[in-house]
Amino acid sequence: MQKKNIAIVGSGLVGSLLALYLRKRNYNVTVFDRRPDIRTIRFSGRSINLAMSVRGWKTLDRVGIGDEVRALAIPMYKRTMHTSDKPVYHQYYGKENEAIYSISRGVLNRKMITLAEEAGVVFRFNEKVWDVNLPEAKIYTGETEKGEWKEYQYDMIFGCDGAFSRVRHKMQRRSRFDYSQDFLDTGYKELTIPPNPDGTHKLDKNSLHIWPRGKFMLIALPNIDGSFTCTLFMPHEGEYSFEKLSDRASVQQFWEKYFPDTLEIMPSLIEDFESNPTSALVTMKCYPWSYWNKVALIGDSAHAIVPFYGQGMNAGFEDISVLDDIIEQLGDEDWQAIFETYQKSRKPNTDAIAELSYRNFMEMSSKTADPVFLLQKKIEKKFSEKYPDKWLPLYSRVTFSHRPYSEALEIGDQQANIMKRVMQLEDIESNWDTVEVENYILDLLASESYKLQD
Repeated sequence: MQKKNIAIVGSGLVGSLLALYLRKRNYNVTVFDRRPDIRTIRFSGRSINLAMSVRGWKTLDRVGIGDEVRALAIPMYKRTMHTSDKPVYHQYYGKENEAIYSISRGVLNRKMITLAEEAGVVFRFNEKVWDVNLPEAKIYTGETEKGEWKEYQYDMIFGCDGAFSRVRHKMQRRSRFDYSQDFLDTGYKELTIPPNPDGTHKLDKNSLHIWPRGKFMLIALPNIDGSFTCTLFMPHEGEYSFEKLSDRASVQQFWEKYFPDTLEIMPSLIEDFESNPTSALVTMKCYPWSYWNKVALIGDSAHAIVPFYGQGMNAGFEDISVLDDIIEQLGDEDWQAIFETYQKSRKPNTDAIAELSYRNFMEMSSKTADPVFLLQKKIEKKFSEKYPDKWLPLYSRVTFSHRPYSEALEIGDQQANIMKRVMQLEDIESNWDTVEVENYILDLLASESYKLQD
């Protein structure tokens, strides 16, 4: 039987990995991208380093490239907190040796494109898709929107072209297509901590470093070349905002006041601040994700989220492994059934991780320096270690398990309600490590009909 010809719009992480998966199933795959080949250019300076967790690794391992990617990643076992009023301290992510993995978006994207090319995927760079004929699976490309277009005919099209997807834009014009986008007041800017002269890291390389300052924060994730990719998150406007940092003097003064411990290790701070763009953060939701058996959305084009749980890439990769599971279960003849099953499976989970990602922004920027919050996490950690069948912390459920995101949100809300009552106990600060507190949590679990961890 002749294998289908499939087009993918977007050569980013999800597009290139989906191409590899479809090629492994022996489809003919062509990837279109309006940008140049990322392997030939300097990356744009608008990146937030990726945090690969088990969902992402599962998808990479299944297609046989996990170990090659691990060679490009650095394990981060903990958050290292740089607060203004106390010594540096650590918050471990999970159990012993559980880690999320820092990897440069540009480095990973280059690797994925190369691996896909080696598998037989055809890439068409510098070829912008201007229009899509959904019923006939046709793509139209050209140099300008009003210029001459080329027409390409395919059996199926996958939109992997990000939060502002051209494929989804065409689907939005159809009746009964739901769509929403919500921008955070907070934006971000990429900065850099270079390596030491001998190539070593200036900070602990096995940590995700956070400088929480309430309304804004700085984070730093390690790279294999000894550098750190830093990201400043802060409001676009207001008292503490990017609009206030309008010249070199204001940036220098701001840094001296709020991040003085980083000045020595960020020699190109002012140059990076001037040259790198200030970018927006958006949550985008839509439905349906497919048009009959012809077109489907995957990754950010279907469910863009803010980056504060480190799950954007992982969720996009999980889309691919879920889709691959469905193809394996249903066979590859009835693509309308495949797409319908895929979108119904993924939509509740991507809505859940969008909500969790927004909430985690509040935790990272302010609560991580709150003594009450830190005590609550200490109580949860102790209880979880003693009763692992009854309590898996929300972060671990999202990051170190394959349980559905929707389940994590539901159970996380139950846990939050329980811990709210625990933290209201009299003298909890001095009595937290007692059998009485432990039994109180057990009683609450029973009374709440709490769903046990599988």
